[in-house]
Amino acid sequence: MQNKKIFMLLFALVFVLATVLSACGGNNNAGNNTKASNAPTEGTTEPTTNGGTSEELVIKMLLLGGKPIDSDTVFGELNKKLKTKINATVQPEFLDWSDWIQKYPLKFAANEDFDIAYTANWAFYNDQALKGGFLELTDELLQKNMPLTWKTMPSVAWEQSKVNGKQYMVPNNKPEVIDKAVIIREDLRKKYNLDPVNSPESFAKYVITIAANEKSINAYNAKPGDGWKWHELDQILLEQNNEWNLVDANFPFAYKLDDVTGKVFNVYDTPEFKELLKYYKDLADNNVWSKNIVNNKNDIWQDMKAGKTASYAHNLGTLSSNLAEMRREKPEVELAIADLTPDKKKIAAISTQNGFAIHATSKKAERALMVIDLLQNDKEIHDLFMYGIAGTHYEAVGDDKFNATTGTANFMGFSNWGANSPLNRKDASYPAEGDAIEAAWQQKVYNFDLETFVFDDTKVKNEVANVGNVMIRYAIPLEYGLIKDLDKGQADLIKQLKAAGIDKLQTELQSQIEAFLASK
Repeated sequence: MQNKKIFMLLFALVFVLATVLSACGGNNNAGNNTKASNAPTEGTTEPTTNGGTSEELVIKMLLLGGKPIDSDTVFGELNKKLKTKINATVQPEFLDWSDWIQKYPLKFAANEDFDIAYTANWAFYNDQALKGGFLELTDELLQKNMPLTWKTMPSVAWEQSKVNGKQYMVPNNKPEVIDKAVIIREDLRKKYNLDPVNSPESFAKYVITIAANEKSINAYNAKPGDGWKWHELDQILLEQNNEWNLVDANFPFAYKLDDVTGKVFNVYDTPEFKELLKYYKDLADNNVWSKNIVNNKNDIWQDMKAGKTASYAHNLGTLSSNLAEMRREKPEVELAIADLTPDKKKIAAISTQNGFAIHATSKKAERALMVIDLLQNDKEIHDLFMYGIAGTHYEAVGDDKFNATTGTANFMGFSNWGANSPLNRKDASYPAEGDAIEAAWQQKVYNFDLETFVFDDTKVKNEVANVGNVMIRYAIPLEYGLIKDLDKGQADLIKQLKAAGIDKLQTELQSQIEAFLASK
């Protein structure tokens, strides 16, 4: 009996202490557009700085991409500025492009010590938000610690970056059209008196002509390795040309942009794909690309600069930068950017294309948000983070342009894009052609209800993985013309997808889309 009394007294004491402690603690994980409540939310840690900056803090930052040669020097200068402004310094960690896909989720699973993480709709944003890897960002947290961002960020950007109605990301603040184009050797087009390249047909004529007459050059080149599941031209010739939107690069489901019902279909099982296979097979049979293209590990742009490649596909910004670089370094080589789908609807990237999130267990969340606020909106800090040291890594041209220098390559190639904003500088040598195409695309941007839909694969992770493996094994060789019998190759692909569980995946996807549309 005595032991029981002692136990009851101890239990009561523990209960009282727990109640007092929970009442003392605040909570910054309330639902968005509401005041923070005192109810704790699983997966978050109360920031300890309380908005003040009296204590000097080191903010650990997870970035994607190889560590730039001059990273230590640039971040040293950046940290001097940050210490003066908010009494904090940044300690970056870079995940190399060759293995970030494997390492990034492991950092969260192991609950490693970091505060800020680059994230994007293509880089685990939705996945980690749903798993509790990111801190929920309430209006109160944002307004208190990110006054510049709160003032300049469009409301649509906040809305686009919510997951299940809650905010977990500070998105980038620079919308862009995400359609792709190709870059070609314009001098070779003129040499063979070919029509301007502005359609799938004129592009085919161009590459077949180059392949027939320039034996030392790959008329078209790509780098399908590293787990990429699609032909590099698919976004142009399959999606853009048919005005479809692919739901996710990990499986072959799309919907028509103007279909308000959001009915998804397997692109591999369509008449359009069957016709495209004939197009690709014709290019392959005419030696437009190397028979070993699926194993290509070379840097395609470097091959093009070296005169080994006559065309490749990429986003407009990259191609425009390529064009500017060639004009600087080899003005005797004439390039051109070719839009193969000029009259089709265009899709603008949603705000989650790039951004930064706070690790859910960070004890420095408020100061980390202050850092992001300055990276995106303070001109001095933004220039350092995006371009490096003026006079060394770039030459400033006014307030909004820059010229590359011999040191430019020593501070680039990593995910500082999370801080994209209206303060971005444009390369002063950025070609007028790129600006003209971008302006034309902006006039054709098509907005649709599903542009902010994000698929939650929690219930079908195995099916997603299995389908992805089938795509790499069966679809890639088929699309690059390595399978002689197209009908059999397509039938085998569809059969293998069925065995991989694509029907279950489609059912789950369609269910989520219908629920999403019903909530609009």
